[in-house]
Amino acid sequence: MGSALRIGNLAALTTTTPRMLRHYEKEGLIAAERSSTGQRLVDRSVVEQVRSIRRLLAAGLPVVAVRELLDCIHDTDRLEPCAVPMLVEHLRVYDGGIAELTTTRDLLQGLIDASNR
Repeated sequence: MGSALRIGNLAALTTTTPRMLRHYEKEGLIAAERSSTGQRLVDRSVVEQVRSIRRLLAAGLPVVAVRELLDCIHDTDRLEPCAVPMLVEHLRVYDGGIAELTTTRDLLQGLIDASNR
């Protein structure tokens, strides 16, 4: 691993924390090796991978889904077409949740409006 980074350096480059990176490693999202002194070392290519992982997690995908999508990440700014079916399914679930919340909100608003008459 000639161009290896320590976890702390990776954290700084990806605006995350070493603790979160250790979690990503534990979940199989990134791979790290150990130095002779026991420090975690990662290849520089992991920088872009972590940025992509963070973007997917920020979009609301669970870790298990992100793990399944790792093979569809080849560019930080876009996913390969193999990611689309899973993303569409998650979007469908979120749309259903939004519809339920909108119905609940409308019912609550109706109760409030009825009490002000």
